Amino acid sequence: MGMRVTAVEPVVVGIPLKVPARGVHGTIATQRSALVRVAAGEGIEGWGNVDPVGGYSTMSADDVTATIRHLTPALLGADALNPQRALRAMDAVVEGKAEAKAAVEMALLDLAGRALGVPVTTLLGGRVRDEVHFNAWIGTVPPAQAAREATEWVARGFRSAKIKLAGATEEGLARVAAVRAAVGDRLALRVDFNESLTLAEAVPFIRRLAPYALTLVEQPIPRSQLAGLVEIRRGIGIPLMADESVTDPASLIDIIRRGAADLVKVKVMKQGGFLRTRAMIECAAAAGLRVVIGHGFGLTPSTLAEAALAAVSEAVIDGCEAVGPLKMAGDVVAEPVRLDRGTIAVTDAPGLGVTVDPDAVKRYRVDR
Repeated sequence: MGMRVTAVEPVVVGIPLKVPARGVHGTIATQRSALVRVAAGEGIEGWGNVDPVGGYSTMSADDVTATIRHLTPALLGADALNPQRALRAMDAVVEGKAEAKAAVEMALLDLAGRALGVPVTTLLGGRVRDEVHFNAWIGTVPPAQAAREATEWVARGFRSAKIKLAGATEEGLARVAAVRAAVGDRLALRVDFNESLTLAEAVPFIRRLAPYALTLVEQPIPRSQLAGLVEIRRGIGIPLMADESVTDPASLIDIIRRGAADLVKVKVMKQGGFLRTRAMIECAAAAGLRVVIGHGFGLTPSTLAEAALAAVSEAVIDGCEAVGPLKMAGDVVAEPVRLDRGTIAVTDAPGLGVTVDPDAVKRYRVDR
């Protein structure tokens, strides 16, 4: 079709959370996210969105937009319907910087879907499920509060939830016990340590969680300690998931080769876009690993991007963790995605299926 990129425009927005979120990496009251608009001939445009979090992500939203500006000369004039070549062009300019490349590639897939009149799921090979179930979350709150929140999630229709744990504490153990007592078998439960355990305390403490019928235990120790993950996996009876340890394809291959996890968690932002994340999902699946997808803080575009990936692979388990819109007091689209009942129908609308609201972007913009 000969459609060429004519503009690449990144922007940082800061959107307040409904309630400040407290976790292992600190408290978040405002989510700083990066958006990028990519335009092509004939008035077609697409939007990408990534939502870095301090302590977890390797880039900030400001880093992302600065990198995109650096990449723009390599993108202008490129085939807007060929994200593979766009990725190669960006790789030639800068190594790594997955978050920035993910935002651009997402915008290109959104643009291509709009140009061709098909949803992103069609561009990714077609969906294997028509709805995506999302995972509730319970932060590092007192046990009684955790139990109340879990009961509320069940009432809303959620089928699974993640409980955050910070270190090997008695309060953390009590939090899990209180949630299980409150919901019985109505919620599938997983716990996330966000790297907060030492290797020495990991196996003894995780074994104490065995009575609570957990679906998985996520990233108990620091991301670089793969040998430690192997030891933990052998010493516990609960499936072990790697998250922060999963960065690029080489890291995934290392996890597979060592037998360091039963599941891996991926994100469009962290893995560098739809195509590279999809390739890593299929690699994990070929090795017999199941996959969780999603990122805890985010806006509607990135949420729908991860839901699209969840919809196109059998290897992705229920409980998508892209629940950012439930936490946000605002958004950048005309109609924010509704996750209130824990599930959404996968869209047939072109591209990501949303319209970015220029007034909202202007209102929340923080990099003027």
